[in-house]
Amino acid sequence: MCSLQISLLDWCKRLARTSVVALLLVSLSLGLSGAWWNFGNDQPVRDSRLPGGNAITDGKALLRYALPIDNKEIRDIQASMEDISTQLRRKRWSSISRDVAQASRRLSQPEKLLAAIPEERQPQAEALISQMKEGIITIRAAIEAKDKENISKEQHHFLEEVGTLESLMVEEFSFEVPEEYSNFPQLQGRATVEMTTNKGSLTLVVDGYSAPVTAGNFVDLVQRGFYDGIEFNRAEEFYVLQAGDPPGPETGFIDPATGKYRAIPLEILLKGDSEPVYGMTLEEAGLYREEPVLPFSAYGTLAMARPESDPNGASSQFFFFLFEAELTPAGINLMDGRYTVFGYVVKNKELLRKLKVGDVIESAKVVEGAENLVE
Repeated sequence: MCSLQISLLDWCKRLARTSVVALLLVSLSLGLSGAWWNFGNDQPVRDSRLPGGNAITDGKALLRYALPIDNKEIRDIQASMEDISTQLRRKRWSSISRDVAQASRRLSQPEKLLAAIPEERQPQAEALISQMKEGIITIRAAIEAKDKENISKEQHHFLEEVGTLESLMVEEFSFEVPEEYSNFPQLQGRATVEMTTNKGSLTLVVDGYSAPVTAGNFVDLVQRGFYDGIEFNRAEEFYVLQAGDPPGPETGFIDPATGKYRAIPLEILLKGDSEPVYGMTLEEAGLYREEPVLPFSAYGTLAMARPESDPNGASSQFFFFLFEAELTPAGINLMDGRYTVFGYVVKNKELLRKLKVGDVIESAKVVEGAENLVE
């Protein structure tokens, strides 16, 4: 077993078998263990907060909310349409109708949506809003027929359009990486990676808005072909699937330009902040009660492995977190703030259950967003 293991997971696994796990996790999340302090921040705060209520466990939704935009109308549309999933499980048709009516009212005032979009993108946005209005009509017909399958299908399609409209609202990369980390590749935006294994393919969205150094490192290694032929070296059902350990004695990427191990810092953006916390866990920073923009609350969360004793020792090894509610209740877990999350699996995440130690990443390719990588 390589040195880049997630020993915290082993501890959590044992802890989850005890009858006090829920109480302990809640106690940790509420911060019953001492006095803490906050960093000052004079920079503008971006609106990336998730809505209140139940924690979000869908990676696509988390990525939508993580976009650095500030437009109440589109967030209201998103929240209303995402609520349909909950109401649909309970067959609350009147609640579903209210959700759709709320989204429709927001769409009836397109000027408030277009105000957040740069002028050159507005024609694309106007066409998209027209499609969304048509989508509302289709969803209403499915609700009238109480067709659960079609409602769900149209809802997901509508939310894809919401995500596209939100992405049009993002203007430019909003902050500078600290000077000591500025020599690393940076992803100033997002990239989509197609990862093909011997058992099938996964689609990942890597988020440089929230973790530009970590995402940039990963995309750079993908572009170099580093992961092609790499085996999965750890697989624990319901916990973690890990890869990125190259053959030979090294446990990470040796940069040919320097001949040295490329070690990247822990990097965690908090809700309401404009820049990530670097180089320390949230507990070490006294921010353990704060919530990351990209949490460990979705099956297929993509994060960096690192030596347990070194927050800045990550390199090439990454892991998919196989979310299990009993171990890490969404919004109350021991992973947030300790490891850098930099994306989510957005397509074919069911494949993660099938992959085991010895299975191979045959290829990893950037299929969208390569232009956002800054060397």
